[in-house]
Amino acid sequence: MEVNRFESIKEGTILLIDKPYDWTSFDVVGKLRSLIKKYTGEKSTKIGHAGTLDPLATGLLVICTGKATKRVMELTADNKEYIAKIKLGETTPSFDLETDVDAVYPFDHVNRELVETVLRTFSGRQLQEPPAFSAKYVNGKRAYEYARKGVDPKLEPVPIEIQSIELIGFDLPFLTIKIVCSKGTYIRALARDIGKALSTGAHLV
Repeated sequence: MEVNRFESIKEGTILLIDKPYDWTSFDVVGKLRSLIKKYTGEKSTKIGHAGTLDPLATGLLVICTGKATKRVMELTADNKEYIAKIKLGETTPSFDLETDVDAVYPFDHVNRELVETVLRTFSGRQLQEPPAFSAKYVNGKRAYEYARKGVDPKLEPVPIEIQSIELIGFDLPFLTIKIVCSKGTYIRALARDIGKALSTGAHLV
């Protein structure tokens, strides 16, 4: 039964994977490759993922295999929905918990009304500066390779669109927000920018 299932996956299908915490999207692809090889003997199955989740994010990762890899670009173009928990009052270089806190800021001036007002300013089309700790290429290297050495990769802002952004949890210093956005949107960068707009620091947790 397992052999038949993985033969079908090898030929081509779309898989909806619940990505575990602390796995990269590439880890998921690697695990799938090893399972296909184990059950079918195939060493070079085509596999692609429609979008990428950060290692510390969990949730839906769309994987295309075999003939279905032709649909990767189509699926990647779809809007994404995220629920993010943000901690106010401090920052980290990676804008999440992958790196240690590097600065702290007061946040006693922040209230729910201010947060809701600020969030409304993030709706629509805009330019967003990607995190230095990202997989974007700069001169043939990943941006995070520069960032880990303390070098600013100088990433150019990219156009994104936020269709909706909603405050669904307010328990200082934590905010929980729900976002529907275009491909290429970095939720870590959004957390950074929300912190700045609130005149404090912020990062994902």
